Amino acid sequence: MDQLFIPNSPVFIVLFIWSMLWRGIALWKAAQFKQKNWFIALLIINTAGILEILYLFKFAKKPLLLSELRFWQSK
Repeated sequence: MDQLFIPNSPVFIVLFIWSMLWRGIALWKAAQFKQKNWFIALLIINTAGILEILYLFKFAKKPLLLSELRFWQSK
């Protein structure tokens, strides 16, 4: 179990990418909505994407819809 989270393991790399993806989206939205407290919390607290997902779908001024995540489909 200890070897799963060493910096070069595939699990660590996937978890890192997952976390950075959600963190980037959440920080972008918090900045757009001028929610300074959320921006700081999202920047400092590392929850592997959990807090970021909760913010985006529940606590943002305009919660994200699942249909908005389908960026690969034409409108």
